[in-house]
Amino acid sequence: MESPLDDTAPRPSLPDALARIVDRFGRSPKDFRVQALLHFGRKLPPLPPEFSGDRSLLERVHECQTPFFLASQVDEEGRVRLFFDAPAESPTVRGFAGILREGLEGAPWEDVLRVPADFYATMKLEEVVSPLRLRGMAAILARLKHQVRTAVEDAA
Repeated sequence: MESPLDDTAPRPSLPDALARIVDRFGRSPKDFRVQALLHFGRKLPPLPPEFSGDRSLLERVHECQTPFFLASQVDEEGRVRLFFDAPAESPTVRGFAGILREGLEGAPWEDVLRVPADFYATMKLEEVVSPLRLRGMAAILARLKHQVRTAVEDAA
């Protein structure tokens, strides 16, 4: 049985993949966090043709300082699919999008909706990202959760 004081155990409110990422960031030195954030940004896949060919299918996150767009889908099994678009000139925002994609892609919609708005606080990102960027990150997650909630309600 895991001890409630064991802060290396995945947090119950985070899907396993996201919990592993959060834990890795939180236990890493500042320089690693910067490099890891940039790495996640480089791993962000391009939009699939259905979205790159019709950008009206994407929603802009206006609270982001960077032009950031997203779309999400909930499949028949209740798993979430994520699509993000951010310019290459915005590596930290792309990095956060990459973290969300790697941590939430394919997760059950219920798990996505349970992710705390400030989940990134334990990643110690405030040491490497400005408060303005952190607010943008929170807005991305909020918009994502709104889309997922709407998709589930529309399917019901």
